[in-house]
Amino acid sequence: MSDNPYEAPQSTAQATGVLSGSREDVRKVAQYQKGIIVCILIYLLAVMGQFAVPPELRLFLGLGVFVLGIVGAVFVFLLAMKTYGTALGILLGILSLVPCIGLIVLLVVNGKATNILRQNGIKVGLMGADVSSI
Repeated sequence: MSDNPYEAPQSTAQATGVLSGSREDVRKVAQYQKGIIVCILIYLLAVMGQFAVPPELRLFLGLGVFVLGIVGAVFVFLLAMKTYGTALGILLGILSLVPCIGLIVLLVVNGKATNILRQNGIKVGLMGADVSSI
């Protein structure tokens, strides 16, 4: 066994951090994490962009943030279902729709996904793990 913490474990080994213990669910965690990271980045850009957008167009920006919130809630729900369970997945999905608290929920769930991926020997960068390498 290698001392490299980012080396992928044997495919026969059970995955840690996901409820099912399957390697396929670890791949799904990586995919859902990418979706959450994209939502976080777009949300931050929208918050900064509201100062550059004319007042007449802020309604469209707000609608975009609303849709982004729903997409983020779906990714949070899917990821939390794999890691925390059904009840907490529903709760976190609903909480992610609340302004300001939703961003915190996105960050917490993203951190959990990063920990799970690292526990399974997967290197995680700024934009998440490389799903094709899992």
